[in-house]
Amino acid sequence: MIEIPETQTFLIDFDISPEYHDEVLSFIDENYLMVKPEYFSNVKIIREDNGNRLLFTARDPTKGFQIEAEVKSGDPVELTLIPSDGTPNKFTESVKDDIYFMVHLFEDNIRSSTIYFSWVEGEKVIPEQPPTSKKRTGDQLFTSSLLLVYILFFAFNIVLFFLLGLYYAVALILLSQFVIVLFSNKILAYGNKWNVTLQNPYVHILEYQLPFKEFKEFQEKFGKETVTQIKKEIYDRTFNQGIKPTCKLGDEVLEKYGFSCNPYRSLYKTINVYDIVKKAADSFGLPMPKIVISNTMIANAAATGPTPSKGLVLITTGLLVQLNEKEILSVLGHEMGHLQGRDPIILFSIISGEFLLRFTVLFPIVIINPIIYIIVVMAIIFFVAKFFETRADLLSAMKVGQPDVLAEALRKIAYQRLQMEKVGSKIPRWLSWDTHPPVYFRIDRLKNMQTPVKSENPLIQSARDVINGFLASFR
Repeated sequence: MIEIPETQTFLIDFDISPEYHDEVLSFIDENYLMVKPEYFSNVKIIREDNGNRLLFTARDPTKGFQIEAEVKSGDPVELTLIPSDGTPNKFTESVKDDIYFMVHLFEDNIRSSTIYFSWVEGEKVIPEQPPTSKKRTGDQLFTSSLLLVYILFFAFNIVLFFLLGLYYAVALILLSQFVIVLFSNKILAYGNKWNVTLQNPYVHILEYQLPFKEFKEFQEKFGKETVTQIKKEIYDRTFNQGIKPTCKLGDEVLEKYGFSCNPYRSLYKTINVYDIVKKAADSFGLPMPKIVISNTMIANAAATGPTPSKGLVLITTGLLVQLNEKEILSVLGHEMGHLQGRDPIILFSIISGEFLLRFTVLFPIVIINPIIYIIVVMAIIFFVAKFFETRADLLSAMKVGQPDVLAEALRKIAYQRLQMEKVGSKIPRWLSWDTHPPVYFRIDRLKNMQTPVKSENPLIQSARDVINGFLASFR
């Protein structure tokens, strides 16, 4: 009997206007297949009425096995792989991951030349904030574990020791950190952010996806103030009059600035953020947290607060753009896991305990080499923090019940980091000063969960999984 190779089909979500659906095939050809011609052959693009197709053969020139591949344009992009006999699954996964990466890289290229208009009904117009490292760091300081706040405070302890003395300095640092934990929800809510409430539950996002050259010319001709004025005019002619924005109405505004709107290059979506957050909170049996929206294209969500009853959830418009509603729900399930687990308070206790031990029981060890001590202790603390991030993933899978969806959300948000993790040793990524485990580990763990997901002790289970994942990186 002749064994027929198994056909594998994968769908890749593609949140791009129809105008650019077929261009992704040329992008994959030029930036992936043509870059490594020794690995690919029989490349051709077939144009059809119901969607174009990119065909190619992926092969390993040293071992002889190969895969027949087809990428069909559309929303979603459809990838079909037919491996030859003896083709290892690792090679098939590699081709799949590479195509996934190229599709989302193309998507990011389109987003880099997109004008975004975001609103929350009943709230003032807030211009989109650029994804600067300063803003990213500022938001991270007061979210989830608050670990960065604790580390930052310890950087100033030497100065305080000289000014106040040992005991007063330690007391002041611990007291200041505790105050930050208590008011972390109010601190994060401060600034240019929208409030989402039961009365104003919707976030509206309108995208004009422009050709890259046209967008560059638009940027050179109009500055940020003009873009803000355009947004305000569209806002005044839509929500202020009780109607939703349309491409035609946007065209009427934009043509005054010498720019036209192509309806095939625009996308519009309305997300009931309040409803999604409520579903996440209800699945955990938690009180409804306060919701704030940050108008930045960094895809992120975070939760903070001293107790679940005083919780706050921050969501960026970038997350709402990149993920569908099921994926947003699964990510918020992760954040609810932080709130339910009281992670800020627990990590505050761990950090404070180490801080006190540093100047008492452990002081003889510290004075031998303070720099090595700090490096080792911080690596241990960040490693322990990974237990809580991993537990939040597990709790989302248990309560929301969508481990595969959360895995896909992580893949979308961190696809570039995931690609980087494929190169070199995995050990440094486990030992880095990052509260999150490597993305590949989180995705594989979620994909291997059997639904319904059950665990008698999620924290112990997560700690065990992290340790096993770390040990596996040595193989």
